[in-house]
Amino acid sequence: MVAGAGAGTGRSGSGSGEKTGRGLSEGHETLGGPAPDRKAASVTATDRSIELTRTAAQAAADKLAHDIIAYDVSDVLSITDTFLVASAPNDRQVKAIVDGIEETLSKELDVKPVRREGERDGRWVLLDYIDIVVHVQHSEERVFYALERLWKDCPEIALPEDAAATRGKAAAHARAAAEDEGA
Repeated sequence: MVAGAGAGTGRSGSGSGEKTGRGLSEGHETLGGPAPDRKAASVTATDRSIELTRTAAQAAADKLAHDIIAYDVSDVLSITDTFLVASAPNDRQVKAIVDGIEETLSKELDVKPVRREGERDGRWVLLDYIDIVVHVQHSEERVFYALERLWKDCPEIALPEDAAATRGKAAAHARAAAEDEGA
């Protein structure tokens, strides 16, 4: 599976309306990036994409996902506006997070993914909503593929407090597991 999966979906018919350009316009926010070498970055994703991303992030946090982060990739990709990345320590939890995100987006915002990939293995599941692409990865896949490294120059999207609080949870979980094995 590749990070840019969903290339064949196109942008038309996504339900979010057409974009009138990628410049900073009313209704879009400016975020200070976490990297010290990066100046304030313009979030150019549509308001609808940001709403979907934040709702999906909260749903992932509700299912105990780790290290939830979202990037505005709208300036570098034409296939989607945002990537949401989350992880879990085991296959069963990956599937539970994916199910929680799907259920929440369906009930609250009346959207369903146009494609769902990777569910059989439960190690990396991709939900393609056209406007957003959600990656839920097993913690080991998250480290190996390092999607954050690919998108680090893109602006981060501010997430709900519960989702933002998950940063660093995977490392804490790994330390606790290592201590349990050593005891």
